[in-house]
Amino acid sequence: MDYKDTTAALSTITYDKNEIQAPTENIYEAISIIAKRATQINEDLKKELVDKLEEFATYNDSLEEVFENKEQIEVSKFYERLPKPTAIAVDEWLKGKVYFRTPEKE
Repeated sequence: MDYKDTTAALSTITYDKNEIQAPTENIYEAISIIAKRATQINEDLKKELVDKLEEFATYNDSLEEVFENKEQIEVSKFYERLPKPTAIAVDEWLKGKVYFRTPEKE
């Protein structure tokens, strides 16, 4: 999934509790689903970042040679500026983009 085009908040904001719990009618269940989605997003972003940084990796046995790669620094800064995974998960939840099911009710 492409998280670069998200409209999630970059800073902390307050959400309406009723809006968050509306799809499940239970705030705890909604928070649990959002938390699981945030974990998935975090894993995806981390894997993507590690894969991109692997492109810049130099395998030397010498510790004296440390290179500052500007492209590597820019990639790292870009990922630092992205919204946090929890903000992305809440944004997806409020837009109805998160699929969830409850086996007990089915």
